[in-house]
Amino acid sequence: MKTTDFDYVLPEELIAQTPTEPRDHARLLVTHMDSDLREDRHFYDLPEYLHSGDALVINETRVIPARLLGVKNDTGVPVEVLLLRRENATDWEALVRPGRRLKPGTMCTFGDGALQCEILENVPETGGRRVRFHYEGVFEEILDRLGEMPLPPYIHEKLEDREMYQTVYARTEGSAAAPTAGLHFTPELLDRIRAMGVTIVPVLLHVGLGTFRPVKEEDVDKHQMHSEFYMVTQEAADTLNRIRSGGGRIVCVGTTSVRTIETVADEDGVIHPGSGETAIFIKPGVKIKAVDALVTNFHLPQSTLLMLVSAFLGREKALDIYREAVEKRYRFFSFGDAMLIV
Repeated sequence: MKTTDFDYVLPEELIAQTPTEPRDHARLLVTHMDSDLREDRHFYDLPEYLHSGDALVINETRVIPARLLGVKNDTGVPVEVLLLRRENATDWEALVRPGRRLKPGTMCTFGDGALQCEILENVPETGGRRVRFHYEGVFEEILDRLGEMPLPPYIHEKLEDREMYQTVYARTEGSAAAPTAGLHFTPELLDRIRAMGVTIVPVLLHVGLGTFRPVKEEDVDKHQMHSEFYMVTQEAADTLNRIRSGGGRIVCVGTTSVRTIETVADEDGVIHPGSGETAIFIKPGVKIKAVDALVTNFHLPQSTLLMLVSAFLGREKALDIYREAVEKRYRFFSFGDAMLIV
């Protein structure tokens, strides 16, 4: 498969700049894996497609204000550091700009000196850097004060409220981007789903470069995913296995939840507890072992996320659905509308 096999034409005006309010009033395109049936609904209609005894798997990661804007100490040139993954109390893996000017040993300042950053070695597999911070006090408090939410580059409007880029169930800090399918849920909608007899099961995957890194290889099979931290507890694994054995479905909210579950599932679909780094790449031809249905957004052309959707639907069907979504003026990407694959 070629990366260009996953291309489609998207008018720029369909790229959502702000989330729908209320969150669950976003549109929902329901597509059925075993037929050509497609339905135009709203996200608040999601419970109609869930059954008592199902599991709804959510990723409870929380986005950190990972974008730091400062200056290069010796020249005053503006710099940007995007935090990807913490390695210890002071060191992070990050993307930096302007990359050519930020050589190892360079010092940068943020917030009138409240935070200093030393550029360490290159990280060839990501094109990023390891960086070391120098500060007094609690790093998380400083970051909360100085950092900005790391919105994707196609979103040009500044957020009025940081919580707009968090799911209502976000708990564990560590992501450089939101698991955006979950942005459509409200507490009231989750309560409706629980009341139906659907079990909501939290897992964790800290969204980093692996999720939104563009595919630069012409041959899809040569693309290497960047690893991201995941965790599935014993309780979550036991719950999901019990639901599967009882005939219930595993319905994942977002591609990150799918990647987490498929990381810990064996060939028979049995889910095991675990934590660590995953670089799983789900694309057409890769067997989906445990996940039965997916709630997701509309993703960028030629992205690994669109390839994951194509693993459920087949490439041609997925692209046909995307063309239909464009024709019907669905809103795309992080703050856009949703699709349910059942």
